[in-house]
Amino acid sequence: MPIIGKLLKKTTEISYRRNARKGAEYRHQLESLRFLLETAKNTKFGLYHSFHKYASKPDMVSFFQKNVPISNYEDFYENWLRETIEGAKDHTWKGRIKYYALSSGTTGSPSKRIPVTLEMIRSFQRTSVRQLSILHELHLSEKFYSASFLVVGGSTKLTKKGNHIEGDLSGILKKHTSLILTPFAKPGSRITAIKDWNEKLRLIIEKAPKWNIGIIAGVPSWCILLMERIVEYYKLGSIHEIWPNLEVYVHGGVFMDPYLDRLEKISGKKINLLDTYLASEGYFAYQTSLQSKGMKLLLNNGIFFEFVPFNSDYFDENGELINKHVAFTISQVKEGVDYALLISTNSGLWRYLIGDLVRFTNVDTYELKITGRIKQFLSLCGEHLSLDNINQALITVSKEMKIGISEYTIFADSQNSQHNWFIGSQDSFDESLFTKRMDEKLSELNDDYAYVRKYNLQIPKFTILPTQKFYDFMESIGKIGAQNKMPRVLNKAQSEKWLKFLTENSSI
Repeated sequence: MPIIGKLLKKTTEISYRRNARKGAEYRHQLESLRFLLETAKNTKFGLYHSFHKYASKPDMVSFFQKNVPISNYEDFYENWLRETIEGAKDHTWKGRIKYYALSSGTTGSPSKRIPVTLEMIRSFQRTSVRQLSILHELHLSEKFYSASFLVVGGSTKLTKKGNHIEGDLSGILKKHTSLILTPFAKPGSRITAIKDWNEKLRLIIEKAPKWNIGIIAGVPSWCILLMERIVEYYKLGSIHEIWPNLEVYVHGGVFMDPYLDRLEKISGKKINLLDTYLASEGYFAYQTSLQSKGMKLLLNNGIFFEFVPFNSDYFDENGELINKHVAFTISQVKEGVDYALLISTNSGLWRYLIGDLVRFTNVDTYELKITGRIKQFLSLCGEHLSLDNINQALITVSKEMKIGISEYTIFADSQNSQHNWFIGSQDSFDESLFTKRMDEKLSELNDDYAYVRKYNLQIPKFTILPTQKFYDFMESIGKIGAQNKMPRVLNKAQSEKWLKFLTENSSI
C-alpha cells in the first residue's frame, strides 16, 4: 500500500473514534450563531439588524428571529447580495467576498451567485475529512486504500468577473485543495476544467482503463450514465472489470432509489452507498452509518439552521411564506414533519430559505432526509402532493411491476385538471395497469389527493419515453452534466419548454 494510502486509512480510524465520542448537542448551534453574530456585527447587515445588541444575550435566538426576516434568493439578492457581489466591503460578511459559486438552479432559470468565503471553504474541508471516517466502519479491502477517487462534477475553470471570481463550487474548492491529495483525485485538472460535458465524458471513458478507482462521487443521473457508457464502450460485463477496487459511491442531489436498478446491472460486486447533503451554500449533512438511512446534520460547521413546517399554517398555496420571522430551531423539531430549511452561514447568508424540504428520521441524533423542494409540489385543487409522495409511489409500483424507472418529470395541467407525467424507461409494460396502480398508491400515501380525485382531479396521464430523451432535453437548454438536475415537477414556463422540445423531436 502506498504511504499516502496508509495515512488515509489511519486518518479514517482516528476520525471515526473521535466522531464517535462527540455529542451533537444544541449548544453547538448556539455557539455557531453567536460566532456568526459576533463576526458580522460591524458589517452593514449586522449594524442594520443590531447584532451587537443581542449577540451575547441568553435570548439571542429570539432576538435574531425577530430582527432578521426570512429571505429567498431573489429578496436577499435585491436587498443585500447585489452590492456584495459588486464588491462592497463589510456588507453581509466581514471583508470583501472574493468567490461566488454559480448554482445550477432549475431548468431554464439563470444561475444564482452564492457567496463562498474562506471560512466556508475551511468548513467544506473539515467536513470532507470528517466524512472519510465512515470508511473505517465499512471494513474495506487493503487495495481500496491504494485507489483513487473520481469526482464527476462541473467545470473547475473559474472566471474573473469585476471584483470577484466565479464558477462551479468544485472549481473553488479545488483551488484550495491540498497538493497531497492531487495524485489521488481523478479525472485530473485538464479534464475537470472542460465545460463541454460530452467532451469531458469522452475523455473520462478514454482514460478509464488507466485509473484505479475506489470511490466515485457525484449526482446519480450523470455518474451512472458515465459508468454505463464505460461498460458499453469496452464491452464489459460490469464496471468492476475495469475498476475492481470500486467499493464506495458518494451520492447526493437527487433521490437515489430510482437509480439502484441501473447501478446493480453494471456492478460485479457490492458498492457501498453513502448519502450527502452538500450544496453551493454549505455542507449540511452526511450519512454517518450504513445502518441508518438518514444523514446527520452538522451542528458545529459554521451554519445556524432553522426549520419552518411546510403546511398551510406557514405557507400559502403557491409555496410562499406567510410569516417571515417564525421558525423552529433544532431543539424544537419533530420526527415525520416536512420542514423548509433556513440557513445563516459563515459566507454571509442570513435566514436564507434554501428551497429544500427535509424530514427528521431521528431527532435524538439529528438525522434527516431530503423530501423535496418548496416549489416542486403539485396542488391543482388542494391535493398537496409532495415530492416524497411521488417518489414513494413510483418506487413501490415500479418494483411491483418490475419496471426500471430512473428519470421522470410532472406538471400540473390546469386546463384538464390533471397531472401530466413523463416517465423514462426502456422496459415495455401495461401502461393502463401502471396508471391505475400509481393512482391507487398516491391515494394511499396522501389523503388530500384521494379526496380531490373523487371530485375535481382527473386520473393522471402518463407518457412513456426513452430515458435518453431527458438527457437530450437537458443538453438542448445547456444544462447537461455535472450538477444539473432535471426538475421532477415543472412550473408553467418549464413545462412549455419541455412540451416544445418533445413536439419538435416527434416524441409526443
